[in-house]
Amino acid sequence: MDLILWRHADAAPVKNESEPDIQRRLTGKGRKQATVMAIWLERHLPDSVRVLASPATRAQETAGALGRKFVTVPELATGADAAQLLHIAGWPDSRNAVLIVGHQPTLGRVASLLLLGEEQELSMRKAAVWWITNRLRDDEFRPSLRAEVKEPCVLRYVQSISDTNAGDAFLRCVRSKFCIPDECCAVCSQRHLR
Repeated sequence: MDLILWRHADAAPVKNESEPDIQRRLTGKGRKQATVMAIWLERHLPDSVRVLASPATRAQETAGALGRKFVTVPELATGADAAQLLHIAGWPDSRNAVLIVGHQPTLGRVASLLLLGEEQELSMRKAAVWWITNRLRDDEFRPSLRAEVKEPCVLRYVQSISDTNAGDAFLRCVRSKFCIPDECCAVCSQRHLR
């Protein structure tokens, strides 16, 4: 199973205490982040992916940038429980990939629970995507990080999407199974270690 965690994009701060947090909308920067990440996701997601989103306006707008149907799940709102999110996603038994559009710190806790075996506070940038897959190793299924995608690298990818070589370089940039250890990434000029 593939579980894709997508943190909502940049949202406006709460203006006053009477404004509910759930109604915060994406900023202009957030709309751009969501659009750019949606382009990358659209090129990589399987057609059968189930998209589930928090009811918060900022998560709804982020999910909407993908242009696919999605299901709003009230239990994915801010403060959601990591174990509950995994249950909703059907981890690890779902036949289809699942994309969750949600919030910190829940998404970081889910990633740490799967990858480290315990809940910890892992930081996740706004609009970032973590793609976790359940792979068979030594006759046992184990979660592993397939890709970590951040907005600056994706923006460069989208800007050069017509250039096949840039797309190939991007695959090295996302610290994924395609990563070439110790090679300087042609897209973001950073070294990515496996």
